[in-house]
Amino acid sequence: MAERGAPLGNKNATKAKPWQRAILRAVRKRSPSAELEYLDKLAEELLDACAKQDLPALKELGDRLDGTSHQSVDDRNPDGTSLFSKVERVIIESK
Repeated sequence: MAERGAPLGNKNATKAKPWQRAILRAVRKRSPSAELEYLDKLAEELLDACAKQDLPALKELGDRLDGTSHQSVDDRNPDGTSLFSKVERVIIESK
C-alpha cells in the first residue's frame, strides 16, 4: 500500500505563502482575541457582495470553493503546426 503524503524530503508544504501570512498577521492585529470571529465577519461580507452580483466577489468565492481554473497553454504555431516535435524523459544516473 502506498504511503499517504509527500515523499521524505519534499519541502512543498513549507514554500512561502507571503500573501496568506500577511493577511493572517493583519487579522490578528485587528482582532487578536477573536481571530476566527473576524474571519467569519469577512466571509459574511464576501457573501453579501456576492448577493449583490459583485463579479470580483463571485470569482473569489468560486476560487475558494473550487480552486482556481486551469490555465491553458496554446502549443501550436499560427499555421496550426505543433511547437514541439518530441518530448523525452531522460533519467540520468547520479555519481
